[in-house]
Amino acid sequence: MAIIRRGEAVPTTRRSLLPWDLFQTMREMLNLEPMSQLLPERLGTYVPAFDVWETKDAYVFKADVPGFREQDLDIQVTNNRLTLSGKREAEQVSETDTYYCSERSAGTFTRTFSLPVGINADQIRAELKEGILTVNVPKTLAVQPKRIAVQGTAPEGKVKA
Repeated sequence: MAIIRRGEAVPTTRRSLLPWDLFQTMREMLNLEPMSQLLPERLGTYVPAFDVWETKDAYVFKADVPGFREQDLDIQVTNNRLTLSGKREAEQVSETDTYYCSERSAGTFTRTFSLPVGINADQIRAELKEGILTVNVPKTLAVQPKRIAVQGTAPEGKVKA
């Protein structure tokens, strides 16, 4: 008679005790973060989330930058590339205070977006209101759609008016 030992099939690892993250598994399988092994998990930098969309007249970039002031942000356009960067200073930590949690990040960020041909760089406007940065990049008139009227011809070959 064979003896079957139960409970030895799979060794328990730290990862197996954590909730399964499908997206983390997919990133690992596809190696979408190839440089992540070289960088520490938390660099202490702030990376704002951006929304980018196109309207009839412009391209709009919107980012959450709470705690930033106008002088903390820099926006430049070079060769149809929009670069947005900012810097948030870390608060001074007192030697006598005891911190139990420090999750607010400080540091710098830079995001660069490629712009399509036909933007009006001289008319770009940026506004910072209640921690939300909005950058409006207008299109040139040549890029905006223009409706062309279609003319028909009369049966005799004459153009209708």
